[in-house]
Amino acid sequence: MIGASARGWSWRHAGRARHAISDLDLDIAAGERVLLLGASGSGKSTLLQGLAGLLGGSEEGDESGRLLVDGAPPGERRSRIGMVLQNPDSQVILSRVGDDVAFGMENFTVERRAIWPRVRRALDAVGLSLPLHRDTARLSGGQQQRLALAGVLAMNPGLLLLDEPTANLDPAGVLEVRDAVAAAVERTGATLVVVEHRTEVWLPVVDRLIVLGEAGAILADGAPADVIDTEGERLTRAGVWVPGVEPPRPPRGGVRGAALLRSHGLSVGYPSGRRTDIGDVEILGGATTVVSGPNGSGKSALALTLGGLLPPRAGRLEAAAGFAPAADRRAPIAWRSRELLTRIGSVFQNPEHQFLTGSVRDELACGPRALGRDEATIAELCDGLLERLRLTGLAEANPYTLSGGEQRRLSVATILATQPELIVLDEPTFGQDRNTWAELVGLLAEIVAAGTGVVAVTHDLDFTDVLADRRIELS
Repeated sequence: MIGASARGWSWRHAGRARHAISDLDLDIAAGERVLLLGASGSGKSTLLQGLAGLLGGSEEGDESGRLLVDGAPPGERRSRIGMVLQNPDSQVILSRVGDDVAFGMENFTVERRAIWPRVRRALDAVGLSLPLHRDTARLSGGQQQRLALAGVLAMNPGLLLLDEPTANLDPAGVLEVRDAVAAAVERTGATLVVVEHRTEVWLPVVDRLIVLGEAGAILADGAPADVIDTEGERLTRAGVWVPGVEPPRPPRGGVRGAALLRSHGLSVGYPSGRRTDIGDVEILGGATTVVSGPNGSGKSALALTLGGLLPPRAGRLEAAAGFAPAADRRAPIAWRSRELLTRIGSVFQNPEHQFLTGSVRDELACGPRALGRDEATIAELCDGLLERLRLTGLAEANPYTLSGGEQRRLSVATILATQPELIVLDEPTFGQDRNTWAELVGLLAEIVAAGTGVVAVTHDLDFTDVLADRRIELS
């Protein structure tokens, strides 16, 4: 068991005003199980990266004060620290599942005869029942999340740091992974610090809540029941998801439009992966269609197919007359990029996969400029989206330096900027606090009421309850 402490610790990323932490004083005792909460951009991931020794040197930012793990700088304790990053895609290193889980142990010279039994135990613990030779490039986002956690658990760390470890998991998978983490820390006595926006899942397995405010200021710290009972209203206003408080419901209006897309005997999937049979479905304008199902069931493949970015494995997907650019090109996969830009906008599961420029403002302006809009119109459009999605203060920041929740809002905003008739979103509410969730959902409700069609792949039950007009359930 190892503990951690901060004494007047400050960190400011080079060229970034947000996500700074100033004069943090904090003690985490060995063996404690901590749930770290706070608004999007409050510095939660920065603190976890600091504890893991991943913030880098003076070229990446300015540091002062002391941050210690087991009485030493985190960089000297890396063999005792395990971290699951906010973006699991960035943590997949090797091409086969078994090798990827074994990688950390091999780097810290675990005996070879001990490695493979630990690999199998870790995969079983997180419910990733795949052959050890399975290609990691074929895993879904949720499966990547399980794989990253398995690689960390296999190392038996004394300090376990988890940054939104269940964000892309189906509801059953969330509980399975949480229980795997709880069992691991119970067995090893490891110290646990987990960042999650949704608190209910983790409350049964933690003994302390720490809530960060602006610049890493501690808004609340204590036993979970005490913090929620005494600070619940204030935390809700600050954007924390407090158990028992219903999510805000945006006003709904408008009339459902005609079908934009129709499928006939459709099957989807990546070229070398599983094929999922979808059958006959209609995607309407002025309505939200939610796609749900367990991890690996083909949800993201369906989203890419509907977005004209992946060809069907079988059957047909056709646009309605008037929505297609030409009568002889009804299949979205046959459309040119410019034709897609005003018709179907896609938001990928990993927002970093679609960033093209060096600043948030330029990212928003990229699509409208490609459509030939004048600069005054572009400026007005960008300013409005920046304001609505709480990105104004980050307008000149590099998109890759944003928090995960901010990146998600930016990726949605870049598609809204081109004003397509249909928007396909893969996990649109990932990384959002209660306030930014409400603003994002409210904005989507407005565009649906105005006639835009929305397809959302999501495990977010609140999103489904508030916005879903139609559902496609995969298995």
